[in-house]
Amino acid sequence: MKETILEQEILLLKGLARNDKKSTEEIYKQHYNLIQALVVNNNGTADDARDIFQEAMVVLFEKARSGTFELNCQIKTYLYSVAKRLWLKKLQQQSRFTEEWNDSGNLVKVEEDLEVHEQKDQEYDLMHHSIQHLGEPCKSLLEAFYFKKKSMQEIAENFGYTNAENAKTQKYKCLMRLKKIFFSQYKK
Repeated sequence: MKETILEQEILLLKGLARNDKKSTEEIYKQHYNLIQALVVNNNGTADDARDIFQEAMVVLFEKARSGTFELNCQIKTYLYSVAKRLWLKKLQQQSRFTEEWNDSGNLVKVEEDLEVHEQKDQEYDLMHHSIQHLGEPCKSLLEAFYFKKKSMQEIAENFGYTNAENAKTQKYKCLMRLKKIFFSQYKK
């Protein structure tokens, strides 16, 4: 039995939420050209289009992963709306915005989604900045545990701690230092 367009889109979103490669590729295949045309026809380049499409996909991915997202339009419409807002913002930041806007798509309200995405981006940048200011050995220890997925035993051996418990205690102290740096900047 043939699936309806809505059922297909729901399956694609569920696949995207699971980080399924085929679903992600299908969304790219179906919708990339539309976003590329939007950007290129409005003072952008092919590279700009790739960046904007990727950012729009991240917004869609985060919404799909949230578990509370209900798509009340086609994926195409949602991605177009997000991409248009992102591109307009980028043009305004670069002072390349013109009043002439070549628009061929329907829009949905995505301001809240973009605000959440932008807030997360700012927090991520702030965390990255905080990690850079953490200093050694804390920076390397936290990177080994959280990014390289090393065990406490491996960290103890690599960093010269007598056992995994001492490494765990040091990791906790480093996290508290990172938290202090992060929140001192976050309040600003």
